[in-house]
Amino acid sequence: MTQLAPHRADRLTITAAGYPIAALASRPAAATALFLPGYTGSKEDFAPLFDPLAAAGYRVVAIDQPGQFESPGPDDARGYTVDWLGSVVRAVADSLGDGPVHLVGHSFGGLVGRAAVLAEPSAFRSLTLLSSGPQAIVGARRARMERLEPLLPLGMVAVYDAMEEAGRLDPVWQSTPADLQAFLRKRFVASSAAGLGGMGDALRTEPDRTADLAAAGVPVLVCYGERDDAWLPSVQADMARRLGALEEVIPDAAHSPAIENTKQTAVALDRFWAAH
Repeated sequence: MTQLAPHRADRLTITAAGYPIAALASRPAAATALFLPGYTGSKEDFAPLFDPLAAAGYRVVAIDQPGQFESPGPDDARGYTVDWLGSVVRAVADSLGDGPVHLVGHSFGGLVGRAAVLAEPSAFRSLTLLSSGPQAIVGARRARMERLEPLLPLGMVAVYDAMEEAGRLDPVWQSTPADLQAFLRKRFVASSAAGLGGMGDALRTEPDRTADLAAAGVPVLVCYGERDDAWLPSVQADMARRLGALEEVIPDAAHSPAIENTKQTAVALDRFWAAH
C-alpha cells in the first residue's frame, strides 16, 4: 500500500490556533481516532487505514500538522515546538465535537501526541505511539537531517533535489512508482522550510518524558515495525515496559507500518481501541 491508496475519506479544513489545518476524515462513527504524521509526512501517510478502520466502526481523521504539506504554519522555525504543536492537536480534537478521541502519532507525531496528552489527558481516550520513541532521535536519520539542514536557506526544492540525488542508488527508491515519486516531491516542496527546520530541532532535542506520560493515566499502545530503523525496536520495547503499555510489533514492516503492513496495523489499533 502507499500514500495514494484509494479511500472514501473526505477532505476538510479545521481552524485551530489561527491556522487552517488540512484533514482527511471518514464519516462520523461511535468513536473517533485522530492521526498525526511524522517529520516530512502528511495525512496521506494513513490513507490505507481509512477504509478498514471505518469498516470496524471508527471515524478516522488525519491531519497535516502546521507547516506540513497543505497546512500553513508560523514563518519562524522557533514556533514549531512540540508543546505548541500539541496545543494545535488539542484544538483540532476539541473542534471535532466527538468527545475524547483516540490519538495516534507516527514518529515525530508521537512526540507531539504525547505533549497533547500531557497537557490535557481528559481530551483523549488513548494514545498510540506508532514507530515513535521516548526522546530525541539518534543514528542515521539524525545524521541525514543534519546534512540537509544547511540547504534549508536555499528552499525546499533544493533540499528535495539533494535528497533525491542521494536516493538514486537506493533500490527502494528506484522501484517507487512514478506517480508516488511525484506525490512525495509535491508534498515536500509544498511544506514549510521554517516548519522543517523547527520540527527537526524539536526532533533532535526532545527530552525523555516517559515517566510523565505513565503518570497521566491515559491508556497507551506502543506499536512499531519489527525492522524499525528510526528508534530501535529495543528502545521502543523498553519505553513500553516503562509505561506499562500494551506493545504490538508489526511483522514485515519497518518505520511506516500503516503503509508497509496495513492489515496488521489496523488489527492492532482496533484491538487496542476496543478495550478502551
